Amino acid sequence: MRPGPRNLITDVAGLRVGNAGNDRIRTGVTVLTADRPFTGAVHVMGGAPGTRETDLLAPDRLVEKVDALVLAGGSAFGLDAAGGVTAALRAEGRGFPAGPVRVPIVPAAILFDLANGGDKDWGESPYAALGREACSAAADDFALGSAGAGAGCVTATLKGGLGSASAVLESGVTVGALAAVNCVGSVTIDEAGRFWAAPFEFGDEFGGMGPGAPPDPSRRPAIKGFDADSTGGGAREATTLAIVATDAALTKAQAARMAVAAHDGLARSIVPAHTPFDGDLVFAVATGARPLADPVAEPLLIGHAAACCLARAVARGVYAATPATGDTKPTWSERFGPG
Repeated sequence: MRPGPRNLITDVAGLRVGNAGNDRIRTGVTVLTADRPFTGAVHVMGGAPGTRETDLLAPDRLVEKVDALVLAGGSAFGLDAAGGVTAALRAEGRGFPAGPVRVPIVPAAILFDLANGGDKDWGESPYAALGREACSAAADDFALGSAGAGAGCVTATLKGGLGSASAVLESGVTVGALAAVNCVGSVTIDEAGRFWAAPFEFGDEFGGMGPGAPPDPSRRPAIKGFDADSTGGGAREATTLAIVATDAALTKAQAARMAVAAHDGLARSIVPAHTPFDGDLVFAVATGARPLADPVAEPLLIGHAAACCLARAVARGVYAATPATGDTKPTWSERFGPG
């Protein structure tokens, strides 16, 4: 495997990502859409998810394709972002034909960023407008770190963020990942700032520090801001949302298995992951541009690549976060960077 030319999920041809955020509220929205509808699936492993239209992604449901996916801050309020995206896509004539009307299919998931120090006294919900803005901004290139759905994210010890990564397999299949990292757990191993995801890093995409000494398995994880024996600390500030994508021609069932496999990437990069306080969720996207050479073995390799890409995306999101006045957690660069 090697990274794609952008090292972003948009290395999967046809995909576009847009971000929108509000600095005063410390929140944002990220939208993934495409030139045409794509196969979608989802797998939820966190204990506190918040979603819209995810039931439609099950392999036995009527609708085969979706028009966009939305990752949003704001807890339940953030689900309004999908309405803004739906309206924007309808104006473009996109959507599933339902009688005389086309209905854009826009599954969404939200993370909890209501305790991050921003001004939440917003009156009318800002999320529909942020969804429209993010959809309009969708492009091949997009910002990482404190952008989009990553704008208000935190982890146990550091400011979180939006991350992405890609890989091209020997077969030519491209796989990518996108993550808004806002987790109860920690993404770093030690006081040197090494990432749990370090074994999967390409070059210096998140610092090039290497994995360092392996942690002692006999010790209970010592994570500042989180006590494994209580529900205190960072437990209010939770949920990592992710999308993994490929240009391979996967069925909905095969895409669902890719989402399952990709959750390994969260477990490899966040400790602990999938807690009762996180709504950890992975969407899967398949554009279908590249037929499978081996329909038995190739999905296994794609799932493995998706997990590796997602681990890297998590670390890249935290590594790229930028400081702002009023932050409740330091950025990686503030705590571990040069100087």
